[in-house]
Amino acid sequence: MSNDRVYFFDTTLRDGEQSPGCSMTQHEKLQMAQSLADLGVDVIEAGFAISSDGDFASIETIAQEVRGPVIASLARAKTEDIERAGQAVKKAKRSRIHIFLASSDIHLEYKLKISREQAIENTAKAVALGKTLADEVEFSPEDATRTSHDFLCQIVGVAIEAGANVINLPDTVGYATPSDYAGMFRVIRERVPGADKVTLSAHTHDDLGLAVANALAAIDAGVRQVECTINGIGERAGNAALEEIAAALRVRADRYPVEHGLNLEKLYPISQQLAGTISFGPSPNKAIVGSNAFAHEAGIHQHGVLSNPLTYEIMTPASVGVPTNRMVLGKHSGRHALRSRLIALGYNLAPADLDIAYRAFTELADKKKAIYDLDLINLVAHHQRHEDLIGEAATETIARSN
Repeated sequence: MSNDRVYFFDTTLRDGEQSPGCSMTQHEKLQMAQSLADLGVDVIEAGFAISSDGDFASIETIAQEVRGPVIASLARAKTEDIERAGQAVKKAKRSRIHIFLASSDIHLEYKLKISREQAIENTAKAVALGKTLADEVEFSPEDATRTSHDFLCQIVGVAIEAGANVINLPDTVGYATPSDYAGMFRVIRERVPGADKVTLSAHTHDDLGLAVANALAAIDAGVRQVECTINGIGERAGNAALEEIAAALRVRADRYPVEHGLNLEKLYPISQQLAGTISFGPSPNKAIVGSNAFAHEAGIHQHGVLSNPLTYEIMTPASVGVPTNRMVLGKHSGRHALRSRLIALGYNLAPADLDIAYRAFTELADKKKAIYDLDLINLVAHHQRHEDLIGEAATETIARSN
């Protein structure tokens, strides 16, 4: 992998689908996988093959039909898991088995009930087996951010020696801060033999609202694969949002001088596709793809955006596939936004008439939360002295409304 290229590993169909309300049918997963390939992701984690016959069938179908990305299946460090994963991805043009084993003391003691020595032994065996069944093996020491650095270096070293191509250090419970997370990768690079020969990967969760910040900190520390999901869906508070990482890399290319293969103009369409597939969409204030991401209601902001969008927008809506920015008329809006919307409706009012209309508008806006086009048409029609001043375009709008 190139040192100046970031590879996007999408786990919408695995980690994302595991979150409540996000399950998908086999056909829906295939459609999403095809869209992810069209978006330009480098790796699709298509599911967890051992978890169910349905998940196995989905992974197998995606491996057979989707071309472009590497197709991966998750597996525990168990023989039956790894063999099942290998069978699911064997028809992929490029296949990967993603093996994970807990490394933190709390997980080893209370979940797996094994010693560190057993974990080391299991890691070596699992990675070696995975190498015989897929083109690539990725190894993740689960709960890496709550693992002692000494033991983390030891288990990662064993995985590399056994043949792992990718080492992922997941912030499984969203515990890390950006400086912690970046520092952990620097420790691995400095202390583990062979770390410079594999791809280091970041997998972050949003329990503290730091998933994207942690992923970017990892990139800053030399990580060249980021694991993320569309709309940030995932366990608990979710995963790092693919669209946010991608947009940050574009807008702040001065800070992150790396390349990637995504077509950002497809971000909004795939976000909408996912929202239509699962039970919910992104919140209105969600960065990049939320309905308010390019919406403006405050008068000062509206005036600025109407004059030059760059005053209050750091990227164009079109650059991420959003059809247009949106001027929301409400009690915070100013004359410039009102005039712009009235012109679009067919009214080009003289300054004195605009003043009358604006006063009536603000009175109405104090009474109701949302102002619609028909409200404006009725408002102007009521305050105009002559009905023949209503423009042809406005008349057509009234007809459409009826």
